Amino acid sequence: METNYGFIIEKTGKKIKLELQRKFNESNFDITVDQWVVLLELYSHGTQNQVELCERCFKDAPTMTRIVELLVKKEFVERSPCITDRRKYDISLNKKGKQLIQKLLPTVIAFRKEGWKDLTEKDIQHLIRITNKISINLDNYVR
Repeated sequence: METNYGFIIEKTGKKIKLELQRKFNESNFDITVDQWVVLLELYSHGTQNQVELCERCFKDAPTMTRIVELLVKKEFVERSPCITDRRKYDISLNKKGKQLIQKLLPTVIAFRKEGWKDLTEKDIQHLIRITNKISINLDNYVR
């Protein structure tokens, strides 16, 4: 299994998600990694509809609906009818959500520093280039 590159990538991704969730739990943050991804996307790129969030966060529609409903219930985001398309809703980060991002960022940054330690900037650039290339290849393969 160690020579199966897909397995190595999947194992690493799962470990990152599991350990970051553990950090959130230890810090008593009532949030999942999937919820964090959505909040960070909204923080980084502003208000989006659920279709855009699905694409940018790599989640299917039912999963995104559940995540958004939980974030609305926790009062981190607001959902409002889309002005240009009544079938869609715009999702935006509110003040409480922005405050949560500010509280979580130091935990996430420290986690990444630990996980990525001993990697050079060149290593990181290679990792980004290689994983992006695999993603592009798979996008082209699927179509």
